[in-house]
Amino acid sequence: MSLLALDAEALYLDLRARVQDWLAPRDPLENMLVGVWSGGAWLAERLHRDLGLPGRHGVVSSALHRDDFGARGLAATADATSLPFEIDNLHVLLVDDVLFTGRTTRAAINELFDFGRPASVTLAVLVDRGGRELPIEAAISAARIALPPAQRLALGRDADGRFSFDLQTLA
Repeated sequence: MSLLALDAEALYLDLRARVQDWLAPRDPLENMLVGVWSGGAWLAERLHRDLGLPGRHGVVSSALHRDDFGARGLAATADATSLPFEIDNLHVLLVDDVLFTGRTTRAAINELFDFGRPASVTLAVLVDRGGRELPIEAAISAARIALPPAQRLALGRDADGRFSFDLQTLA
């Protein structure tokens, strides 16, 4: 898929349909959406609302479990984890905006397990950009693209909650 064709709103609609299909055969009380701070949290919040799911969605921060914590320090998102439910024996759909190396996903899963032991964790992402450094794969992905390592794809959200992408080149 070309970057010119990356319409975040269109991809969100595709992701929503795929998440709805994933949830359909399951007991809604045994499944929870948990978004990775911040883009994944925005997606989980909107998915939860748009799909009319019961209860609340959760948010996890990957800050305390990152393997580059020494270089990054304690980010302001370290206290962003909010799981307003017990996760023991639940099927967690972990939602993130962009999957790249897999390090954020690994850290987010470690954070989840600090709060209990889910029955399963399934990863759903808006965009899988390749470049994995860890054996992590999204079960649900709205798009797969290839980007050079020096480029970063960031999800944005406007005041109305509409999504967009920003492509940045790192120095």
